[in-house]
Amino acid sequence: MGYTTDKNDIYQIISANHSNPFGVLGMHRIEKGMVVRAFLPCVKSVSVIDFQDQEKKYVMERVHEDGFYETVIEDRQKFFEYQLEISDYDDHQRVIHDPYSFLPILSDYDLYLFNKGDHRHVYNKLGAHSNVINNVQGIFFAVWAPCAARVSVIGDFNQWDGRRNPMRSLGSSGVWEIFIPSVREGALYKYEIKAQNGDILKKADPYAFYSELRPNTASIVYNIDQYDWKDEQWMEKRKNTNQMEEPIAIYEVHMGSWMRVSQDENGFISYRDAADLLVEYVKEMGYTHIEFLPLSEHPFDGSWGYQVTGYYAVTPRYGSPEDFMYLIDVCHQNNIGIIMDWVPAHFPKDEHGLRYFDGSAVYEHEDPRQGEQPDWGTMVFNYGRNEVKNFLLSNAFFWFDKYHIDGLRVDAVASMLYLDYGKESGQWIRNRYGGRENIEAIEFLKHLNSAVYGQYPGIIISAEESTSWPLVTKPPYLGGLGFGMKWNMGWMNDFLKYMSMDSIYRKYHHSLITFSLMYAFSENFILPLSHDEVVHGKHSMLDKMPGDYWQKFAGLRAAYGYQYGHPGKKLLFMGGEFGQFIEWKYYDSLDWNLLDYELHKKMQDYVKDLNNLYRSEKALYEVDFSYEGFEWISCDDADHSIVSFIRKGKEREDMLIFVCNFTPVVHEHYRIGAPFNLYYKEIFNSDSELYGGSNVGNCGGLHAEDITCNNRPYSLAIRIPPLAVMVFKPIFEEKAERVDIESPQK
Repeated sequence: MGYTTDKNDIYQIISANHSNPFGVLGMHRIEKGMVVRAFLPCVKSVSVIDFQDQEKKYVMERVHEDGFYETVIEDRQKFFEYQLEISDYDDHQRVIHDPYSFLPILSDYDLYLFNKGDHRHVYNKLGAHSNVINNVQGIFFAVWAPCAARVSVIGDFNQWDGRRNPMRSLGSSGVWEIFIPSVREGALYKYEIKAQNGDILKKADPYAFYSELRPNTASIVYNIDQYDWKDEQWMEKRKNTNQMEEPIAIYEVHMGSWMRVSQDENGFISYRDAADLLVEYVKEMGYTHIEFLPLSEHPFDGSWGYQVTGYYAVTPRYGSPEDFMYLIDVCHQNNIGIIMDWVPAHFPKDEHGLRYFDGSAVYEHEDPRQGEQPDWGTMVFNYGRNEVKNFLLSNAFFWFDKYHIDGLRVDAVASMLYLDYGKESGQWIRNRYGGRENIEAIEFLKHLNSAVYGQYPGIIISAEESTSWPLVTKPPYLGGLGFGMKWNMGWMNDFLKYMSMDSIYRKYHHSLITFSLMYAFSENFILPLSHDEVVHGKHSMLDKMPGDYWQKFAGLRAAYGYQYGHPGKKLLFMGGEFGQFIEWKYYDSLDWNLLDYELHKKMQDYVKDLNNLYRSEKALYEVDFSYEGFEWISCDDADHSIVSFIRKGKEREDMLIFVCNFTPVVHEHYRIGAPFNLYYKEIFNSDSELYGGSNVGNCGGLHAEDITCNNRPYSLAIRIPPLAVMVFKPIFEEKAERVDIESPQK
């Protein structure tokens, strides 16, 4: 029997060069009847079996020695469901459904939304998904590669042979798809892409839900929906929570170095172990949230997770997706929120990643002046391309939808806003109006924030934005970027510069500690003391403090006390809470053995009590982003390096007075203004002996005197301890004219 297939088509199929493999392979109607073609190298024989009538079997002819088979079925005039019976050379027989017997799966509407840039759950369509089509179980693969000449799925199920499973092009959408019945969950795979210039690329799936552990780079077919969540109460409560008026004390964590079980490169604590150890610790310490440095898949440990290759794949370094879901679930059941560090600003140049994904600049710009970030050696996303915006928008939705996270901290926003960020003259191109603003990125951020906040009320999206860009946390309809909160980098830089200098010089730089209140309410700020401040020779938080051993601890207690009194939500990087002495090392554990030493243990107790104070006093969080929640008492005593101020909640009774002394000098009868002629209870003192201090205090509190001071009708003559922060609370009950409290500090 002569074969019907054009010799050129056969050659193009066996050489993996055919532009339309579905036009050749599978079942097709011809003048004589129906023809079925298959390319199955390394098999002995193949037959077509009628799925509805197993007795009907049609032996296929090998029309090319490399494994191209064909049979013409003259007694059939209509398409019918069939299977392929394959005999291997070891006489093992198997029956499979032909991947080329299935019609296109993605709908025109899916493709329309994706090409428009607004398919918010496109991760349910692109990537690798277990599916049942015509009662056949298999894996559906789909990938966007608009300039590819050919795309094939390769994996451990087809000997990584790009000739076996070339995909169907869905035309101008740029999407390629194929349904492969023989593949099961857990399979390793990549996409083999032939570029227009003939180059063969092997790429990980941008939408993969899981991947191999580095140095291996294959994607893994994974069912992301099998975890049974038990956090319904938390999720329901979150919907009705106004985060702006809630206490937010964030513990920033790098999973690879918080605690290690061994010193080899994979001696990490697992997600499951962290669900016990980390959650218990954070709960005991009184934090409200954990913020993880990026946990999306990244090939290089030394990037700390900030050079992402698998945006939809949680890194396997610490366990499976279900393991990470379990960690989040346990956090929620213990009233702890989860914030993920997210990196939509740039991506690395690794061969298996997004760079030149189909042989062309797909996710980035072709021109390196637009497409590269030279400072970091990374690529910049092309925010003007709808499908790229959709990739990132959908990724944000993915983490909220599939992992129930409570917030995103968007990394390096400044690099997204400015075309010349980190670049010299000649390394960048102006926008269409002649400016330096990245118009497309700005519009993307506005759309992202509006869409995510609209879908998931009660979440937090915060910006790490280091410039003076206005209205970062204002809604887009008012001209803002739409973020919920912003890291206060100005406060952080001034504050750490001030705290790092010898106290004798602080009076000459007093504005460093007060200037932040000039703009404290211009945005919804988080006060960050993050990982970036304890690496690269910047010293640990404890080692930044000047003076002898005692003064370092006292200074750090005063620093944290001032941070918690200052308007804004709070963030502290791991290790800072117990006075990690050396800089953070991403490849090593925190020095937990320091807790065997008294001052480190007392520092940990101090931060725990500071968190408890913060969460118990509405004055410290309820009116964080308005001038109505703050009043200076005295901000101009530079000679003594002392500041005092009032924090207020919505109710009059929710009021606290902070007194901060940034020199190692005790002050007797230091007078500050007071708003009411009441008793002021000393509810917190960083100089308490419980925290390693000298125990200078005010015998539990004192009553205001009818003496004007600081433009107030009443005043307090207090005893101020060295390098310390004191907190007083007015007692409004009538019977509290005089209160004698034994402990002056707690």
